[in-house]
Amino acid sequence: MAKLLNKLPFKMILAFLLGGILLITFANHDDFLYQKPIFKVETAKKISTDKSTDSFQNTDYTYQQKLTGHIINGQYKGKKISINNSYTMSRAMDHKYYPGQKAFIILHKSGGLNATIKDYKRDVPIIFLMYLAIALLCIFLKFSGITAVGSIIINTILFMLAIYLDGFNNGNNVLLIFSALAAVFSAITLLVIIGHNRQMYVTLASTIICTFISIILSLIVFKFTHEKGIFYESMQYVTQPPRPLFLASTIIGSLGAVMDESTDIISSLFALKMERPQISKKQIFLSGRNIGKTIMGPLINVLFFIFMGETLSMTLLFLKNGNSWGYSFSMNMSLGMVQSLISGIGIVLAIPVASALTSLFAKESQK
Repeated sequence: MAKLLNKLPFKMILAFLLGGILLITFANHDDFLYQKPIFKVETAKKISTDKSTDSFQNTDYTYQQKLTGHIINGQYKGKKISINNSYTMSRAMDHKYYPGQKAFIILHKSGGLNATIKDYKRDVPIIFLMYLAIALLCIFLKFSGITAVGSIIINTILFMLAIYLDGFNNGNNVLLIFSALAAVFSAITLLVIIGHNRQMYVTLASTIICTFISIILSLIVFKFTHEKGIFYESMQYVTQPPRPLFLASTIIGSLGAVMDESTDIISSLFALKMERPQISKKQIFLSGRNIGKTIMGPLINVLFFIFMGETLSMTLLFLKNGNSWGYSFSMNMSLGMVQSLISGIGIVLAIPVASALTSLFAKESQK
């Protein structure tokens, strides 16, 4: 424990701590940056309660509360107003507000100044979580953490650019745009994290090959099965053809899992080659296969848990409203299950592909 404490960069921790305090303090007082009016709740009083029961015996309660406070930015800064807010016990589509909270409002100037409450002002917790994640990466991983943050920022900008291009083309080239984006994602991420070397190119090749082979195999299966059991209509709020959009999201999702596994296998094999230069290509391939067997199971389970977490709430809602298990699965879980299976194919393919590429191109002089 003493050795671990001695290795901690206390100066860096102190710098991040002071920086975090300043950043959160600023975020808590950044109301002047927003054009939308912000309302600060001073008092919140519950004035009525209504009980409702549907035909499936689901019971919920609707509460009415009166909020009083003042506007803290814009033209009407300092103006005191009262707002009536309605919320349910389930809090599915609404919120209960407490004194001290801030919320965005919509002002109505007819017949005096009135307002409708819209949503929480969430920038403080979001900024805090982002800053905490960046601080932990930099403190414990140092330069590697900084490069990871840099790759995330670059990929976020590229992703926003791809969405803009998709909207500009009205969704006509969504598959082409996001397929190219997947390749760029892979190249930039690996270049920033690993560096410009042979290991980076081997990992990039393995990632792209396995991702697109898994997609091609899936399209072949779709062709022979006529896509039975795939309910694209369950993609809510889609204003463009859902099938290309589903394939694009599958490519991006599968890319992350395949890149993760390929990086683990290839980095381990390159390190093995450096330590044991005399090791044969066959031994490298077999070692990669054994490493892949070890990490394949947990990685597939991680994808399954993510899929279950994303669909749990809507599936329970469908079941609570009298829908059958089959219909609930079709409308909420079928597309996620298909995406998980496609990603699973890519994960399985990554084991022999990454091992084979490393056995061919690894050199003992690689740093």
